[in-house]
Amino acid sequence: MEQGLGKRKSRPIAPGSSAIARILRRFRGDQSGASALEFALVAGPLILLLLAILQVGFIFLANFALESATERAARLVRTGQAKDFSATAFKTEVCKQLSAPLSCAGLRLDVQKYSSFAGAAAGLAQPLDSSGNLKSSFSYNTGGAGDVVVVRAFYTLDIGALLPAEISMSNMSGGNRVLIATAAFRNEPF
Repeated sequence: MEQGLGKRKSRPIAPGSSAIARILRRFRGDQSGASALEFALVAGPLILLLLAILQVGFIFLANFALESATERAARLVRTGQAKDFSATAFKTEVCKQLSAPLSCAGLRLDVQKYSSFAGAAAGLAQPLDSSGNLKSSFSYNTGGAGDVVVVRAFYTLDIGALLPAEISMSNMSGGNRVLIATAAFRNEPF
């Protein structure tokens, strides 16, 4: 008996074999779904990896936007232009510098003066409370000429629930991530 292309020669089944043994023998030689099965095994980790890359990219973009806005706004403090600003007016100036994907609603600012850079390094407080939430009140003191000033901006970024909790990028309660941008400098003589 001749076989055409794509047809397999069927194997004779021994009499008295159990039905399970016959099914297993038939599947042992059949490789028609091997590629689909291999892809199914690799697809889950591949999708998780792609989601993680997207999430890291989004966080990097948002953090870059926050750092850029903080640095531009800190220049106002360093040159003495913000010495008569209230905390609200200074926040408005920072918000003018924010770019997508950030908005002014999630922004918190902390501006403190110190007598030295060593004092600034020792005096910075943790922005999250014991529950993992961003504190609601921060100080605003731009200092005078020659003072060391630290401007910190905090932004609560909703990163969604794309990844399982075990590999999530969140560092706050509720699955969010706090972004922090810091500018430390000595005020110019103004």
